[in-house]
Formats: sequence, C-alpha cells, structure tokens
Amino acid sequence: MSHFNMMVFPALVLPLTTYYHLSFSQVVRLSFLMYLFYGISALPWGLATDKLGAKRLLMGFFLGTGICSLLAAGFMSTPFGFMVFLSGIGIFSGIYHPAGIGLVSRGVRRIGKGLGINGMLGNVGFAFGPLITGFINYKWGPRAAYVFLGVFNLLGCGLIFFLKVSEPERTETAKQSSGGGMLKAFLILCVAMILGGITFRGLTVTLPSLLELRNPALLKALAGAVSFLQSPNVSATLLTSLVFLIGIVGVYLGGIIADRADLRWSYIVFNALAFFGALGMAFFTDIPLIVVSVFYTFFLLGLQPIENTLVARYTPDRLRHSGYGVKFVLKFGVGALAVQLIGWIKAAWSIQAVFIMMAIISVLVVGTIVVLIVLTRPLKAHAS
Repeated sequence: MSHFNMMVFPALVLPLTTYYHLSFSQVVRLSFLMYLFYGISALPWGLATDKLGAKRLLMGFFLGTGICSLLAAGFMSTPFGFMVFLSGIGIFSGIYHPAGIGLVSRGVRRIGKGLGINGMLGNVGFAFGPLITGFINYKWGPRAAYVFLGVFNLLGCGLIFFLKVSEPERTETAKQSSGGGMLKAFLILCVAMILGGITFRGLTVTLPSLLELRNPALLKALAGAVSFLQSPNVSATLLTSLVFLIGIVGVYLGGIIADRADLRWSYIVFNALAFFGALGMAFFTDIPLIVVSVFYTFFLLGLQPIENTLVARYTPDRLRHSGYGVKFVLKFGVGALAVQLIGWIKAAWSIQAVFIMMAIISVLVVGTIVVLIVLTRPLKAHAS
C-alpha cells in the first residue's frame, strides 16, 4: 500500500492537465511535497518506531493515509487544496519503510530473501496502483481514484489492528558495536542512495506518461483491438502495470542474490545494467520501448533488496528502524528533487531527456559503489 499510494498520482498526471487546464510540468510539481515528505518523514518515523514499536506506527500509516486521501478527493477542486492533502499522504505513507522493512530485517534469518519477498509485494503496489487508478479515472474521474485510495487504506488500518505482531528482542553483536568501519561504509552508501533516489522517483513519476506519449502505434493498435482501451491513459497505465509486474521477478532475484553473493558487487552490477535500460528508454518507441522499460525496471527495482540488505549490515540492531529512516530520507526525500528536475527538463527539452539524465546519474551511482568496494571488505548478507 505504501507504493500503491505513491503510484496513484503518476497515473493521473495527464488527466489532471485537462482537469486543471495546467501544463504537464505544473501538474507534476503538485506532487513535489508529497514525495519530499514521503522521504524526509522517514527518519522521525524510524526514531518513533525504535521507541514505540512497529505495530502502532503501521496503524498510524494506514489511518493517516486513508484520511488524507479522502480529504484530497474532497479538496481536488483547487490545485492548492489538492496539493496540501497529497502532502499528508506522503507524510503518513513515509511510515512504512522504516517501520515495516526494519521489522522484516530484524525478524528473518535470510535477510536478502525476506527483503526480496517484501519488495515483491511492494512491486504489486507499483503494478496495480496505475492500473486500478487508470480504470477508476476512466469510469468516474480523478476524484473517485482518491476516494477509493482512502477507503482501501482505512481497511488496512482495521487489518493491522487485529494482526498479531511479535517484534524480535534487540541484540547487539560485537562486530556491530565496533561502529567505525560500519559508519564509513554507511556514509558512502548514503551517497549512492541519494543518487539512486533520483532515478527511482524519476521512473515512478514519468513512466505512465512516457508510455502514453511515446507509444502512438502501439496504443492505436490496442484501441482497435479492445474496446475499453480506447482511452490512451487506460492503455498506458495497463502497460505500466505490466512493466512493474514483470519487475517482481527482478526484486525476488535481487533478494536471492543478496543472500549468496558479495552485496557490494551485486549492487554495482544491478546499477550498471540499469544504466543501459535508462539510455534505451530515451530513444525507443512502441514495442521496443516496452521491452527496454521492462529491462530497466527489472534491475532498478531488483537492486532494492540488495540495497536494503546493505543498510541492515551497516546498522546496529538497536538502531535498525532509525537506519532505514536515514535511508529513506535520502532515497525518497532527496530523491523528490527528481520531481523538480523532471518538470524542468521536460519543459526545456523533452520527456526523453529525462531518461538521459537518469542514465548519467546511474554512472555516478556506479562510481560511488566502486569507492565503497575499494574502502570496505567483502560482505555477504548472511555473514556473521
């Protein structure tokens, strides 16, 4: 639901340009605070989870997001009101990663596989967010999409209320207590996560629009073959969902690799392959664009359990939720700059130029990981 919440807006960007009579860049900027708060709220939520426990925070996640989604629907008539409650969705959705992923990393033996399975479910949110939103928008308009989102989150609050959550006892190994090397490695990893956050957010915000704008022949063929795909937006959101569903395989593979190979080398390989995907998305259209989008998404999402496992290995158990809070402040908070960059690059050049920018950033990520490899020793998720 955390990722589902964040994927509703990208599926509505082009419909909202018509709804508000605003440009693409102006509509995209309405989401800036939502994505910013989604990231920067992670650290205080992580600190709160270390103090209060994961279950209380996860209930707050569903309750707060549900209420803000309903208010976003109610105040959609004005861009400012809509933006305010989008921001609230971002704040409360930011609870999940430090609370939920921290809980998983502390409660399973095979951290990589556990985070891979967790990431697969996150990818389900990526996949079905645009698909369900596109269908609801086609039938009832953008306001209905946020009413649905609010109700769905409130149902989640009821579920987590009755769910038994047993949190592991806090432990601290001798190696974890030795913190100097861990801190150095974590700080280098932070640089990579800042850069990676820009590419991650860039993909999730722009993919539905890219597939709608750069697939004229394919969308025309789909419209002729299936009656409910007459709307290009519905077709594009369906294709977006397909891309993210296939990406589930990449997330699971990343989790398995995280348990079996050196985490640092796994991380660099996935980022290097993502570079070629981003570059291809800048130049291809129609079927080739779909293929290269799948390739890019496969590796960009597949590296997430590897990255999350690195965070688990470089943070002590007693501060695990706070460590993930730092990660997601950097990944999603600073990564929210991608929203501003996208609007500026799209207005100055084109949506294709956005993916050239993302390819360049992937090169910088790879360079940062090289520094991490040089300055740290081999590292496997299951190493003691």
